[in-house]
Amino acid sequence: MSGLRERILAYAREKYGTEAEYLWSRDPDSAVLRCGINDKWYAIAMRVDGKSLGLEKGVVYPIINVKCSPLMTGSLLAMKGILPAYHMQKEQWVTVLLDGSVDEEQVRGLIDMSYEIVSHTGSGKRMRTEPREWLIPAAPAMYDVEKDFCRDGTILWKQTANMIVGDTVYMYMAAPVSAVMYRCEATEVNIQYNYDDGSYRIRKAMKLKLMHRLAQGDMPLSEMKKLGVSAVRGARGVPNTLLHRLRQLEKGI
Repeated sequence: MSGLRERILAYAREKYGTEAEYLWSRDPDSAVLRCGINDKWYAIAMRVDGKSLGLEKGVVYPIINVKCSPLMTGSLLAMKGILPAYHMQKEQWVTVLLDGSVDEEQVRGLIDMSYEIVSHTGSGKRMRTEPREWLIPAAPAMYDVEKDFCRDGTILWKQTANMIVGDTVYMYMAAPVSAVMYRCEATEVNIQYNYDDGSYRIRKAMKLKLMHRLAQGDMPLSEMKKLGVSAVRGARGVPNTLLHRLRQLEKGI
């Protein structure tokens, strides 16, 4: 991962509360940035062979796709380091090289533009009301989740995605546990929260109610990989294969 890419993902996290989502086990380096207002993608960071971009074959380029107004596409494509969208609709998206061809401040501006467009997309439509399932990471070395759950069965947790009340949240405990350990239900969301210790920041929180505990050996990372999840770096949806197995485990199957 290039230094510029790291800084751009950090910018999105700090300004919009967006945690990069790594959705594809076959392409673990590709990261999606999702608008918390309506759950839509506003950027996709990838590494792509130059051949697919009309550039030098065999050279891998760090890129980010951002959304833009169709009226601006032509003007943007005239700029150095901005190319027709890779794997996206080319009238409304462009690909931006993250190899230094485009100034970092300009990349941030394009991220802002994309977020602004996406955040207003479908704003007059009905927001999601049907619950969905999420998988979120937790670091045992940083926080004693079990202690809080034992206190009253609930926990206040950083919210980085468009959760609604009633969503199911599976909590993956990172190393040294490396396993899914808890199934929770979101009982409160979008709680305004102001915490910043210089290395960790929370702007929005959710309350999770513990619904079921799994044994450490029920769903370890080794088993998750077989079911399509090789890493949990941020809040992400639960693949149907993994969800089906988790439900079986809860039933004792």
